[in-house]
Amino acid sequence: MAGEFDGLFSVKGKIALITGGSRGIGEMIAAGFLASGAKVYISSRKADVCDATAERLAKTYGGTCVSLPADLSQMSGVESLAARLAEREPKLDILINNAGAAWGAPLESFPEVGWDKVMDTNVKAVFFLTQKLLPQLRAAAAAGEPARVINIGSIDGLKSAVFDTFSYGASKAAVHHLTRFMAAHLTKEHILFNAIAPGPFPTWMLSTGVGFGGQTEDVDWETIGKRNPSGRVGTAQDIAGLAIFLCSRAGEFVVGQTIACDGGVVGVS
Repeated sequence: MAGEFDGLFSVKGKIALITGGSRGIGEMIAAGFLASGAKVYISSRKADVCDATAERLAKTYGGTCVSLPADLSQMSGVESLAARLAEREPKLDILINNAGAAWGAPLESFPEVGWDKVMDTNVKAVFFLTQKLLPQLRAAAAAGEPARVINIGSIDGLKSAVFDTFSYGASKAAVHHLTRFMAAHLTKEHILFNAIAPGPFPTWMLSTGVGFGGQTEDVDWETIGKRNPSGRVGTAQDIAGLAIFLCSRAGEFVVGQTIACDGGVVGVS
């Protein structure tokens, strides 16, 4: 058995694209991949923020981190991102569909724009970006070394949320099921699909929901964490560790699954 487990959790040398990679969970996953020796592209809507994050991540963790800004709520942004990635890389080993939007409003006054924006970003963009990048994913895919796609869902797609985020929860449930559909079509081509459903992490999105005004530093995450069965919010190691597992040899036999990364909210609450 000597050597059979060498590199079991390695993503070294892999090429990864992470959407919504300039902050929050996307930035956490990008940091983990860079620290593990992958070449990382990140995308987000605001070019200056995306550029600054890519520079900071490369400086902090080493390796190559490239900024490819795009507004994925628009098909033009999806097509632009796919084209610019294809200009730089003939193959893509890992695609992390993480870019997302949320909208909160009372049921009686929930607006159409809040429905459409969330569905376009969270579901439509996931499908069409994956579609546009299929040539690069297929070029990377091989028996014994498949390409990977991870769609970032949410525990709000597995259970009802306390917030009035109707389109968000529905969109994330759609992402989870879309993951199974894509897996059914592409696993035989050695492109493996899974979804991660994060729970509470110290992100801008959760910060706005719990009254921190979008701040992620110097706010009381400890109190938020006490509501969790594990007694804390998630960390970069938690979410990046799961993503790395799913994209390494260790996760190669996990296909079409939605895995909650939530400290027990779904499983034991």
